[in-house]
Amino acid sequence: MKNSTLSAAPIVVASEPERRTARDLRIGEEGTVCCLRDPDMALKLLEMGCVPGQRVRLRSVAPLGCPLTLVVGDDEYTLSLRREEAATIGL
Repeated sequence: MKNSTLSAAPIVVASEPERRTARDLRIGEEGTVCCLRDPDMALKLLEMGCVPGQRVRLRSVAPLGCPLTLVVGDDEYTLSLRREEAATIGL
């Protein structure tokens, strides 16, 4: 006698949509920092001016997609980050 097992389809639960990150910006687009997602990277980003409430603008992207150049705040402070690092900056 064969055992027939029913395989149920996986249950997909709708979750809160992902927030945008600095990695998602297009050249010239701005966003406001809301949170820093990686505790290990957060201290470095805070020291470089990426504090919640601060405006950031994507200035450029290198030809191969990494690094990204962000302008932080109104004082034109320029910051170059890897794509993975930019993904930790929630907007």
